[in-house]
Amino acid sequence: MMREVIKKYYAQRASNYESIYQKPERQADLMAMEERLCRVLEDHRVLEVACGTGYWTQRYAPVATSVLATDINQVMLDNAQSKEYPSERVAFSVADVFAMPAANGEQYSACFAGFLWSHIEREEQANVLAQIVKTVGKGSLLVLIDDNDVEGSSLPIARTDMDGNTFQLRMQEDGTRVEIVKNFHTDSFLRKRIGLAARDIRVFRNGHYWMLTCVLK
Repeated sequence: MMREVIKKYYAQRASNYESIYQKPERQADLMAMEERLCRVLEDHRVLEVACGTGYWTQRYAPVATSVLATDINQVMLDNAQSKEYPSERVAFSVADVFAMPAANGEQYSACFAGFLWSHIEREEQANVLAQIVKTVGKGSLLVLIDDNDVEGSSLPIARTDMDGNTFQLRMQEDGTRVEIVKNFHTDSFLRKRIGLAARDIRVFRNGHYWMLTCVLK
């Protein structure tokens, strides 16, 4: 199953994952996304899914009211927890986006996922949206950030399956290669798919990244 492949792939990449944020040609676009993310999550009670090493958590946490940052890999959370955050404002927990817990009253007002959506197969996207709605509740803000497909900067697409999912070949720490789903969606596709579970959808793109914001319904 692809989700298990991705889980194992990122577990073994935990120690050097943030190297993807060091590409010189991406720095201006990355900073613009960081600034935009902080604006939209300011004063929110945030559930972050697939937080990884906490790269994004550390950047928006100072302006959020509270953050629960989750990931399926404990090794990623160990890395994330080693960073500095505002005192008593950020907590961490293991969680699977495909099996999220039910909402606990008004615990959250927003959900954030950075660089997760491109790894969700098209046929799984409705389920993931349903899991998020179940946990953060209707009327909450959903914020997604992910990559654009940029020639010369992104890895090439290795193949496309019958459902339209695209795949890249990634190198693992031991030198072996693994095939990972990496979908690059158009604005119209994002609006159509996210519109199954949300309203007020807005998509912003710069050269290397896109951000989608919406209200869950």
